[in-house]
Amino acid sequence: MRSALLFSAGKDSSLAALLLDPFYDVTLVSGTFGVVDPEPAREAAAALGFAHETVELDPAVASEAVERMYADGYPRNGVQLVHEHAVERVAAGEWTERVDAVADGTRRDDRVPTVERPLAQSVEDRFDVDYLAPLAGIGRGAVDDMVADRLVVETGPSETVAKADYEVELRAMLVEEYGDGTVDEVFPDHTQSRVRGLSDGSR
Repeated sequence: MRSALLFSAGKDSSLAALLLDPFYDVTLVSGTFGVVDPEPAREAAAALGFAHETVELDPAVASEAVERMYADGYPRNGVQLVHEHAVERVAAGEWTERVDAVADGTRRDDRVPTVERPLAQSVEDRFDVDYLAPLAGIGRGAVDDMVADRLVVETGPSETVAKADYEVELRAMLVEEYGDGTVDEVFPDHTQSRVRGLSDGSR
């Protein structure tokens, strides 16, 4: 069975890939609007031993997300919009041979992004795939423990840890559209993670 897993190079999507690996031929997929280089995700995927692909997302969705975040004064609704679009785009499978499942690294305690049950069922029905969220029943503490056991992770402020996820591109687009100070107004201080590889003895 083949699974496409939305991948940012962070610890959550990396751990989700490891959990799916015994059951699926996993390809890590980074959605992009063409604003930032997906190289950090390619490097992380290679370090983990997984194939990596990119899929083009609709720039109109990014524009709507940026407008929404600016109007709201916080990122939640914009990030959610982009994640739902990415799940559907990857599930549609036009970028590759058909996959049996589409997955992401959303956790039980995440506020955003999330995939609620109606959307998951809709994706499965429309695209004839399974939607998988391997971390959906796992809390932050357990995720951190499993990551510490299996992965080598770099952490730091969003500005210094290079990744290939929605937040990176949306930050860049906010600056381009509304100016340098906008990112600090919209995004709270946040620590990012980037996976550098497997710990000794893994895999």
